Amino acid sequence: MAEVLAEKIDLVTADPYSVPLDQIDPSQAELFEKNRFWPYFERLRKEDPVHYCADSQFGPYWSVTRFNDIVYVDKTHDIFSSADGIVLADRPKDFETTNFISMDPPKHDQQRKAVQGVVAPRNLAEMEGLIRQRAGDILDTLPRDETFNWVDLVSIELTTQMLATLFDFPFEDRRKLTYWSDMATSGELAGGPTPEPVRRAALMECLETFTQLRDERINNEGGFDLLSMMAHDESTRNMPPMEFLGNLILLIVGGNDTTRNSISGGVLALNENPAEYDKLTNNPGLIPSMVSEIIRWQTPLAYMRRTATRDTELRGKQIRRGDKVVMWYVSGNRDEEVIDRPNDFIIDRPNARHHLSFGFGLHRCMGNRLAEMQLRVVWEEIMKRFERVEVVGEPVRIPSSFVKGYAELPVRVH
Repeated sequence: MAEVLAEKIDLVTADPYSVPLDQIDPSQAELFEKNRFWPYFERLRKEDPVHYCADSQFGPYWSVTRFNDIVYVDKTHDIFSSADGIVLADRPKDFETTNFISMDPPKHDQQRKAVQGVVAPRNLAEMEGLIRQRAGDILDTLPRDETFNWVDLVSIELTTQMLATLFDFPFEDRRKLTYWSDMATSGELAGGPTPEPVRRAALMECLETFTQLRDERINNEGGFDLLSMMAHDESTRNMPPMEFLGNLILLIVGGNDTTRNSISGGVLALNENPAEYDKLTNNPGLIPSMVSEIIRWQTPLAYMRRTATRDTELRGKQIRRGDKVVMWYVSGNRDEEVIDRPNDFIIDRPNARHHLSFGFGLHRCMGNRLAEMQLRVVWEEIMKRFERVEVVGEPVRIPSSFVKGYAELPVRVH
C-alpha cells in the first residue's frame, strides 16, 4: 500500500514555533510578501543556525542565519563559491546570464575593476550636487494634502534618475531601467510572479538597447559613465552578449532595488518608531547614522547564495560539495549575539555601520558609498521641507525572498 505523503504546512498561517524544524523553508516568497518570516529566522538562529531544507521549489539548500557564520561564508570564497549563481534558482542553461558577482577571482576582479571608477570618491563628490538637485525637484512636486504612493513618486523616481545618470542612459526613457530591474528579479525562477517568457523578452530588450548604446560609445573618448567604462576596458569590451547582459542586470538591480527599498523602508521605520522620528526632528545631524540603521533594518537584499566547492563543516553540519548555501543577511542583521536590541530601530545606534546588508569580502557591494550618499541627501532634503512624511496605510510588499522591498507605501506629507 502506497504511503500517503504528509501535506505541506502553510508557513504563512502556521505558528512558527510549532512547525517541525525540517519543514521550515524561509525561501517562500509569500512569507516576505506577508512579512511573516521574522519568527522563523529567530527560531533558526536559536535552535538550528545552519539549517538544511530538503524540499523547496529551488531544491535542497542550507540556511546560514547567524551574523558571524554569514561573514565566514561570505569571506571564504574558495570554499563557498559564487560561480554557480547568487540566487537560489539554478540558472537556466538555455538563458544563462553570468556577471562578475557570480564569478570567482581572477575574472571577478578584472570585471569589477573595470566599472569601479564610477563610484570613486571624486566621482561621488561630483554626483552629490546633482543628486541633491534632483531629490529637491522630486520632493517639491509632491502632492500636498492628499495620499500618494511614496514608492512610485519618490523612491523609484529618484533611483531611476540616478541610474540614468550612472549609465548616461536617455533620460526620457529612464523608467525602462526600473522595468528591466523588476523583470530581472521577479521571475518564476526566483519565486516571483513574472512568467519566464515575459522575463526573457524584457531582458533581451535590455540587451539590445544597451548593445546599441555601447557600440556608439566604443567610438567616443572614454567617459565616466558605467557603459563607457565597460566599452573601453579590455576585460569587458568584448564580453559575450549574455555576459554583458548579466553585468548590466547586476549594475541595474544593485543601483535600483537596494536604494529604492531603503528609501521606502526608512519612511516606514520612522513611522513605526515615532520617538525616533522626534529624535530626528530635534537633531537632523543624526541623518548619517540613521542611514546606516535604515540599511540594516531594511536589508534590501534578503540573502545571497553560494555553492560549496568541496565537502566542509559549519557548526558541526556536514555540507557536501555542490550544496547550495544561503547567507540570510536579513537574519544576521537581527542576530542578538552581535547586535544589541536588534529588532529596535535606533537612529543613533553606536557602530551603526556594522551590518551585513552590503556583504563582506571580495563581493562586498561596490556601490555602498553611493547608496549611503543618496539616502543621506534625500533625508537632508526631506527634513528641509516636511515636518512629517506620514504613512497612512499598510505597505504592499514585493512577493520575493531575494529583493526585500515595497510596491506601495501610501503616505501624506506635512
